[in-house]
Amino acid sequence: MHKHPSLGVALVLLAALLWGTTGTAQALASGALPAVWFGALRLLVAALFFLVWARLDRVPAPGGPLPLLPVLAAGLCMAVYNLAFFAGVRLTGVALGTAVALGSGPVWAGFLQALSTRRWPAPVWWLGTAVAVTGGVLMSLSAGSAGGLRADPLGLGLCLLSGLSWGCYSLLNAALLRQMPAGRVTLWAFGLAALLALPLAGWDSGWPMLQPSDVMAVLYVGLLTAGVAYLLFSHALHHISAATGVTLALGEPVVAFVLAVLVLGEQSGAWALPGLLLVLAGVGLVVRVELLAARRPVD
Repeated sequence: MHKHPSLGVALVLLAALLWGTTGTAQALASGALPAVWFGALRLLVAALFFLVWARLDRVPAPGGPLPLLPVLAAGLCMAVYNLAFFAGVRLTGVALGTAVALGSGPVWAGFLQALSTRRWPAPVWWLGTAVAVTGGVLMSLSAGSAGGLRADPLGLGLCLLSGLSWGCYSLLNAALLRQMPAGRVTLWAFGLAALLALPLAGWDSGWPMLQPSDVMAVLYVGLLTAGVAYLLFSHALHHISAATGVTLALGEPVVAFVLAVLVLGEQSGAWALPGLLLVLAGVGLVVRVELLAARRPVD
């Protein structure tokens, strides 16, 4: 497949736009559904979406056996990413937990990609990633400044684990896309993640009582912010590196910030706008690196 980095960038930013609506959708639900159940049901709905998509997808699957170990690892990473994130946020608070989880993801992905390919990203890539991560941290901490921060060691560890799992999933996803169509990769990953997450959610919080607003919110985040968004992200990895995709996904807190202010009426702190500008600047640098790399002749 011929690579089109501009298309890959556009697909990730569109996915980030959808991801950024997740918090608003959860906030508009009843509030009675435990966060672990919200995450587990999101995985279940997404898995059902990918099941339908795989049946409709006309792209022929390559021959050969199913790459079982990478598929199992991708499903495990997706489950750990969701469960560790929600558990970490519950212990540290939304602001600090989101900053650590989302901010550490691109760093983990950059290191893991460098180790697997034995090629380090360009210095400008690291600069853009650092700028975008700093902006995301400022936005998250600014949003949570009124409620205070809880630097719980276990919570911080879980959020770092969530970021690591997100980076690992992105690299595994990119590798699996060379052997399977995007719809089947996401079906296996989310199906296995749902099978792991649902029993754990039941063990943690018992059987949930769903209100109509909860059902609507879960369907929305499962179909759009997980189903459609991760399908877009998977297709993007045909055209850009996994590490770049994870960094571009930092557009998510920008969307979440705008919706929180405009839809939920939340007050933003003094560092919110500078953080937003830093995210945009950092993402712009990463996009520039990716497009320049695509123009270089292959040796």
